[in-house]
Amino acid sequence: MPIYKTITHNSQTSVKIWKITESYNDLLKPLDLKSESLERVLGMRSELHQKGFLSIRHLLRAFGYTDQDLFYDENGKPHLKDGKHISITHSFTFSAVVISDDFVGIDIEKQRNKIGIIAHKFVDYESDYLNEKDENYINYLTKIWCVKESLYKLFTTNGLSFKEHCLVIPFYQQDETTSAWIDYQNKKSKYKAWFFEFEGFTCAYTLPS
Repeated sequence: MPIYKTITHNSQTSVKIWKITESYNDLLKPLDLKSESLERVLGMRSELHQKGFLSIRHLLRAFGYTDQDLFYDENGKPHLKDGKHISITHSFTFSAVVISDDFVGIDIEKQRNKIGIIAHKFVDYESDYLNEKDENYINYLTKIWCVKESLYKLFTTNGLSFKEHCLVIPFYQQDETTSAWIDYQNKKSKYKAWFFEFEGFTCAYTLPS
């Protein structure tokens, strides 16, 4: 499957999404993986995770990078050797990469009712504008989760809590963007979030406001 969707946010930021339809072997064959990457993918017990990992490397190639250009810091945050900022995500049959000149985070999640069960773990301020009886409640929750996950990936600081430190400003179901804040250790930082839905999935990415 070629790239499913490309979003050119501006001249500094671009998102690419891959829909995984290939076999594991078809994804692996064209790639030139570092030894540690090959060891990592071979050690994964789930083929779903293996294919997600490999599809990310195909997205890197679409951006003009290779696996050799990608490395991770001690917190597990990905970086590119040329200094551009990158964030990656994978959920079931979709994966995505965003690359920017600025700090950036991205997340994809499948829309599932089970998110309502764990809402109390990541929703605090947002409960003021959420309504469990709303027919779009699960979609709202999924968008909020995606925004907070993308904030976490952007910030990547031990101790950051989705519930306590990340706030998503109210938005309507038809909105494509909202504002969000990280309030951590007496410092408040504002971000802008964009989100969209496709084939039962939600994707959100965030940038400093």
